[in-house]
Amino acid sequence: MTELVSPFTEDAFLGGKLRLRQLKSGHRAGHDAMLLAAATPARSSDRVVDFGAGVGAAGLALAQRVAGIELVLVEIDSALAELARGNALVNAIAAEVVVLDVTSAAAEFAAAGLSPDSVDVVLMNPPFNDSARHRASPDQAREIAHVATDATLEGWIHAARRILKSGGILTMIWRADGLVELLAALGRGFGSLAILPVHGDAASPAIRVLVRAIKGGKAPLRLHAALILSSEAAMPNAQVQDVLAGKGVLPLALQ
Repeated sequence: MTELVSPFTEDAFLGGKLRLRQLKSGHRAGHDAMLLAAATPARSSDRVVDFGAGVGAAGLALAQRVAGIELVLVEIDSALAELARGNALVNAIAAEVVVLDVTSAAAEFAAAGLSPDSVDVVLMNPPFNDSARHRASPDQAREIAHVATDATLEGWIHAARRILKSGGILTMIWRADGLVELLAALGRGFGSLAILPVHGDAASPAIRVLVRAIKGGKAPLRLHAALILSSEAAMPNAQVQDVLAGKGVLPLALQ
């Protein structure tokens, strides 16, 4: 008898406090999602929307830390959205899952219950690999999740700006070498920026930036001390390990 091999894995995050079912192939949640959740400020009763939620990793990690948020997971891929629903259920986290393209028009957002000026917090990990430098993947789902077009960043930030209330918070992760385009896109409607560079090690340039922005914010930009993932001896940073284990948050989450 042939033994059937499951196309899924069940993975533990936040030191086992969050369990996620994921596809073995295609886009898979990892450290970026957990760092994004740990950088996102939220309070109980906030309406929080996770753009490009995938299987729900970042949004569910935030909900695991901050009880009582009203969580909405927005995902274009219906198969991933179904996994997100199951992951919310397994982890006993209340979440609405919406199958929607983040770049959809305002009317489509409103039809999905996401009308303008109705949300307290948006977090997102948009596709950010440069299509001009990234070799295309034969896996279409992986390609959609990872590769940005010229309009991706503008479209996602525009959608976040539209649904956020005045004073609402956007938290996102982006590639470090795309910081200039990110700041330009956020300059339309957002301010009070706080930036946390993320380095693989102390001797290497930053690989990611975590950014918190306020809709209509006026405060000066704040650049935080870098987050170093590993020491020179390739040992994991204790602060990072605490965050990944669900025992701490990053400075951007502290307002």
